[in-house]
Amino acid sequence: MQRDEAGQDGTVGKALGVLDRVAGFGRPVRFAELLEGSDLPKATLYRLLQTLLRQDMLTLDPETGRYAPGIRLVRLAHAAWSQSSLAPIARPHLDRLAHEVGQTVHLAQLDGAQVLYVDKRGPAAAVRMYSEAGKVGPAYCTGVGKAMLAFLPEPELEAALARQAWHRFTPATITDPAAMRDELAAIRAAGHAFDREEHEPGITCLAMPILAPSGRVLGAVSITGAGLGVEALMQHRGAQARAVADISGDLRDWRFPDQGES
Repeated sequence: MQRDEAGQDGTVGKALGVLDRVAGFGRPVRFAELLEGSDLPKATLYRLLQTLLRQDMLTLDPETGRYAPGIRLVRLAHAAWSQSSLAPIARPHLDRLAHEVGQTVHLAQLDGAQVLYVDKRGPAAAVRMYSEAGKVGPAYCTGVGKAMLAFLPEPELEAALARQAWHRFTPATITDPAAMRDELAAIRAAGHAFDREEHEPGITCLAMPILAPSGRVLGAVSITGAGLGVEALMQHRGAQARAVADISGDLRDWRFPDQGES
């Protein structure tokens, strides 16, 4: 398939890029907003939007002139969540862990070089934070991200680190690749990772990877607290380790998409 100058896979790649832009706004969006900052010509963007509308991948409100994800895209997303996500298998274990520890619990997978939060369980008095199911976040400054990076094979790790933004979100953010490699080595030795207010001020995490029997990274689970030190989170390490082991056990008979035999 021919690739365009932006490195996308022709028309399909461009259409998927448009879907990403629409979804990325998190709300219905006007044509002018999509055009601003796009590398697509106005006529091309309009043509792709019309195609996506005809395929029910997008909807258009005739009164407001705003585009939003369509019902077909919702069906595909639900199928992907059910078949390619850890969430359905991990759900009962996350429920039990969240109830036991009384803190927010996250389930995440790697999406390229980023973190995709696929499920979240919160305490009764939930604290507002960046991470929500369906959101994508940075890998280098989140507990789940570092827990997964630490157990990647070297070629995959090198590629993932090369794609990190290294933006300093807080004074605690690690922005140096060499320092991150030292951090990841310590995580591999300990079997768990911390987010020490590296992504959001006041938010700390204890994270553990979910590994296949072969050692391949399938995902990660974190316990997240607001205003808690990592020492307080470590009190829940045993419960978290049991939950991760239970999830891994349930995955033994499930071949993870594109990962081959576990």
